[in-house]
Amino acid sequence: MRGRAIRLSVARRMVIDLLHFAAAVPSIPVQRPMSLGPLAAARAACRDRPQWTAIFAKGYALVAREFPDLRRAYLKIPWPHLYEYPASNASLVIERDYRGEPSLFSISIKDPAGHSLRDLARVIRHAATAPVDEIKDSHRSLRIAGLPLPLRRLMWWLGLNIGRQRGNYFGTFTLSVYSALNAESLHPLTPLTTLLNYGVISSDGNVNVRIIYDHRVMNGATVARALARLEEVLNTVVAEELRSLVAHQNGER
Repeated sequence: MRGRAIRLSVARRMVIDLLHFAAAVPSIPVQRPMSLGPLAAARAACRDRPQWTAIFAKGYALVAREFPDLRRAYLKIPWPHLYEYPASNASLVIERDYRGEPSLFSISIKDPAGHSLRDLARVIRHAATAPVDEIKDSHRSLRIAGLPLPLRRLMWWLGLNIGRQRGNYFGTFTLSVYSALNAESLHPLTPLTTLLNYGVISSDGNVNVRIIYDHRVMNGATVARALARLEEVLNTVVAEELRSLVAHQNGER
């Protein structure tokens, strides 16, 4: 049977480069079933509901303020060591159509814990709807993906192993989900220290939430405690912000 050769698009090269470096990370998933009833009820009451990704990004960044391990990275330059960031930067994966092909792009959100849910929702909405070439993070990724393979890999390696640059360009954690498609990934890969992922959220707020973590940086028990704290933060601090948003929206009528 005779097929045909298909040239790798820039979108495929971006994924391949990411997986090349993610494959070197000894990652392990830890999952916790969560009951997010108060959070789900508060969100349901909103007229203009923030995306679940905005909600989880903020909740995770708030937890990372209390768990410094979640803000650390394993670096190789100038020797193997851990590097701790003062705040979290989220790398949010968004699927966009680019030149007729479903493509994955990462947008960086600096310190989600320091932003309101309305601001986070606005950033995510812009990344999901604006022309791909006009989004700074996407434009930079496309330019790098267009370079020759040795140069691309060198830039990735340096970016992931120079502390300040890693946080600025790659972030401190990844958030990647497709629960809106009624499916979930059990062990997605990332070159970063942690990846936050969750499954389909039921109407009453029950959901499986998992953190895939770099075992060189922390232990599984730390991740389990962070997940328990995330459930508390989402049902209290974040839910309260949503209730305030509801009150504000009602006042605007």
